[in-house]
Amino acid sequence: MPQTHFLFYQRACFSLFVLCFFLGMGINAIPVAAQDFSIPSTISPEAQKALAGFSRAAATAPLPAADDLAGWKAVQEKIEQKRAAANAEVVKKYQPEITPRKLGGVPVLDIKPKGWKESKQVLVYTHGGAYTMYSARSRLMSAVPMAGETGFRVISVNYTLAPVGKWQEVTDQVVTVVQTLIKEGHSLNDIAMYGESAGGGLAAGAVLKLRDKGLGMPAAVVLWSPWADITETGDTYTTLQQADPLLYYPHNLKHCADAYADPKDQKHPYVSPVYGDYSKGFPPTLIQAGTKEIFLSNAIRQYQAIDTAGIPAKLDLYEGMWHIFQVFNYELPESKLARKKVKAFLQQHVGKQGSTDP
Repeated sequence: MPQTHFLFYQRACFSLFVLCFFLGMGINAIPVAAQDFSIPSTISPEAQKALAGFSRAAATAPLPAADDLAGWKAVQEKIEQKRAAANAEVVKKYQPEITPRKLGGVPVLDIKPKGWKESKQVLVYTHGGAYTMYSARSRLMSAVPMAGETGFRVISVNYTLAPVGKWQEVTDQVVTVVQTLIKEGHSLNDIAMYGESAGGGLAAGAVLKLRDKGLGMPAAVVLWSPWADITETGDTYTTLQQADPLLYYPHNLKHCADAYADPKDQKHPYVSPVYGDYSKGFPPTLIQAGTKEIFLSNAIRQYQAIDTAGIPAKLDLYEGMWHIFQVFNYELPESKLARKKVKAFLQQHVGKQGSTDP
């Protein structure tokens, strides 16, 4: 065979091999340039559609410097305006009773699900937003479905945002809310806590503070994608950086971390609870997260810290899902399943006689 014919034959065979390879792997193996993030076929069609709408430009946009008070105020006001319609919609859908109150001087929203019957059982909620953004009002998209689908009355803590509110004050505010509920007649066995993202770190940190002060602990804790280590520590901060459609650390979460806590304090257990000593006790804990977020290592490390100490803990991971999908996309099948598991967990642990009281 002439050399030119032989080279042509080689190239044709190679091209056929490549085509057969991709056909064998399926069309999903060929990246779609128009999308910023890969869309796995293993998630619900609704989740696939939601994920296709995320933008890398939005995820990586820089945030104000840690000490830029005016800059943070502007960001916070913009978020409140942007989320107003979505939160109004979730209230219309679930029809809860929402009452602004103060508990021990700390502002909260008291959220009772539609058809709620008088009960001492209550779920204290600390919202996410990297400690610098959102409020109890703009995070109704988390608290209202949670109340509606678990049947629990939710107390959403409107803690002081950083950089005005620092970790010492903010964790004290959560402790105060719990202590005030006890003064109002609630038992610790009837109180659970839940938080997502920064609120997950805050919930765990506040429980450690309650324990260390000899004030007892709530009956159970639920953490959604907890920011359990606010330093950039953990494998998935690197390995999932390009896959995460919501979170980005440099010039973004880094500024939030520094606004909330001085770098020398960022590994304090009340700030980054993954560093806590759980051998001294902690409530049964449910941790949920997605496989498409840089906080996956936070969730795993937090679970290991609790589980290794012999505390009942469950790590509930969701294939192909992004950071706090249960909040921004609360109607997805995956989100409803996550809350169904939360309900079962709370029913198992809250209202039972235990040893969480001081």
